[in-house]
Amino acid sequence: MAPLANGGFGRGPREIILGIDPGSIHTGWGVVESVGNELRHIAHGTINPPPALALGARLSQIRRGLQQVIERHRPGVVSLEKVFFARNVQSALKLGQARGVALLTVAENPIELAEYSATQIKIAVAGYGQATKEQVQKMVGALLGLRGPIGADAADALAAAICHIHRRAFQGLVQSLGARPRAASWRHYLDAAGRR
Repeated sequence: MAPLANGGFGRGPREIILGIDPGSIHTGWGVVESVGNELRHIAHGTINPPPALALGARLSQIRRGLQQVIERHRPGVVSLEKVFFARNVQSALKLGQARGVALLTVAENPIELAEYSATQIKIAVAGYGQATKEQVQKMVGALLGLRGPIGADAADALAAAICHIHRRAFQGLVQSLGARPRAASWRHYLDAAGRR
């Protein structure tokens, strides 16, 4: 187990989070457990439907793959990246459809859903909203104590899960300090973490 970044304030119960990085060709997934102020990697992978398949068939494989992950690991929360941009209209449509499949799969299971922007995820993991994919991969490996390479899609999914854990820890800290969550920021979180 690795401690939460910045000292960690997750003193709550055990929680399993499934991060999903949706895509019509590669859908990354990663399962992270939060126990107290520790992060523990459980599993990660990528669902890779053959590109030659029709889009509907690829989406069906993604749905089945995500459902298998949910049944195997029983997460309490799914953390999903919000989509803000794509290279072109066709890419945006396909990405939106893959994201819709992920949302549908979550909705069909009794799981809480949390959504974060790519910038929020990068800040939570790398401390910088414009971090590169390589920087995210390295930080995810370091935070979870993983050795060896992690595929970019799986690393993004693990980062989404870590982001949710850090945001929950941050909200818990804000509440324990008696501040209103909407008035707090990551800077307050980091300043408080440095004082403990």
